[in-house]
Amino acid sequence: MERARRSLFLPSSWSLVFVPMPREDTIDRLLAEVEQAREELVDFVAELIRIPTVNPPGEAYEECARVIGSRLSDWGMEVEYLEPVDRPENTEAYPRVNVIGRRAGEEARPLLHLNGHFDVVPPGEGWTLDPFEGIVRNGRLYGRGASDMKSGLGAAAFAVECLRRTGIDLRGTIELSATVDEESGGMAGVASLCATGHISSARTDYVIIPEPFGPDRICVGHKGVYWFDIVAQGRVAHGSMPHLGRSAIDDMAALVEAVRTQLKPRLSLRESRVPVVPRESATASINVNAISGGQPDGLVQTPCVADLSVATFDRRFLAEETLDDVRAEIVELVSAMEAEDPGRRYRIKDRLIVEPVSAPDDSPVIHALANAIQRVRGRSAELVVSPGTYDQKHVARIAGLEHCVAYGPGPLEEAHQADESCALDDLVTATQTLAVAAFELVG
Repeated sequence: MERARRSLFLPSSWSLVFVPMPREDTIDRLLAEVEQAREELVDFVAELIRIPTVNPPGEAYEECARVIGSRLSDWGMEVEYLEPVDRPENTEAYPRVNVIGRRAGEEARPLLHLNGHFDVVPPGEGWTLDPFEGIVRNGRLYGRGASDMKSGLGAAAFAVECLRRTGIDLRGTIELSATVDEESGGMAGVASLCATGHISSARTDYVIIPEPFGPDRICVGHKGVYWFDIVAQGRVAHGSMPHLGRSAIDDMAALVEAVRTQLKPRLSLRESRVPVVPRESATASINVNAISGGQPDGLVQTPCVADLSVATFDRRFLAEETLDDVRAEIVELVSAMEAEDPGRRYRIKDRLIVEPVSAPDDSPVIHALANAIQRVRGRSAELVVSPGTYDQKHVARIAGLEHCVAYGPGPLEEAHQADESCALDDLVTATQTLAVAAFELVG
């Protein structure tokens, strides 16, 4: 973790030097093969979009896994379907089914693992077209997951397949996994594959996750996250005699206001030196994710003073911050609020902790992708850091594998948005880039 943390501090002058790649004729044929598969690739991604793999609750996961697995099997890959063990979210109504395809080369190593999640967030409001139609309009593919990240999953799959169609014999091994639940933490998806050794430093050399950072960007890591609840404890009373109780909602409102007026301004002044995109996300931040209190919504209400209120906070912290300092700052604020009014009672409950993570600066997977971007796009790669976490955290923490990055098509800014889309040209060039990088790493 210390090495990963240090590698996030990239000098502002840091740049990658393009190294001319050997076997240029083979690469030309590989690029042409991807271009020839353009219509097939777009149709495949549109087919995935039409499967409404909405999370929560985890709809149509098995159907989507089977569609992907069937395609990989048709392409001659060894296919395995895996369900997580002892995960409460893996139910009969909503089974969590992951799929892995494997193409072995001359040797088991080096092994490149491409991973993409097929769950998507609920469509929400504001769409001007059917979010699950998978329609092409004006050179863009639209639908929930078009950016995040069914286009990336399709790009990874066709990158592997076009290596085969080009007739390239691998010296190493390529795996492709399509997994569940990334949008809700990935515990039944990539975390499960890492825990069972399917992704592991003992057998895996490199991992590329085609998250939507665009065809010119390599995401080398992400910021840290501290999710926590603050529980305000009041005293129940009849609503007509509020003086006999203490409103936990009032106490929570005071705390939320202190976060807004005291903590948020301090955090906004802390800007990371690493290249977080979008740049507006380069500062430390805190967001109120949810608030509840009083009687449950949807039931017949009776007069009462709420004796309990819970707020969930999402604190994103920088590589330059430590988790201990982040926690201490929250404790200090809560303690100050209690000291201001001795009747207030709060307690803090941790929900999720993810440390900042990054691939090493000299990682072969970064250089392979940078070379490929130069070859395919004719420009230098931009190295970036994600404001939000993704499954790289499990690869680093559980699998113990540091050579993991994200690279894939689609605009990051459209993830989870209405009318989400991906440019068809970006889908094709990202597929070409992944194919060329895979050729350099294991070809």
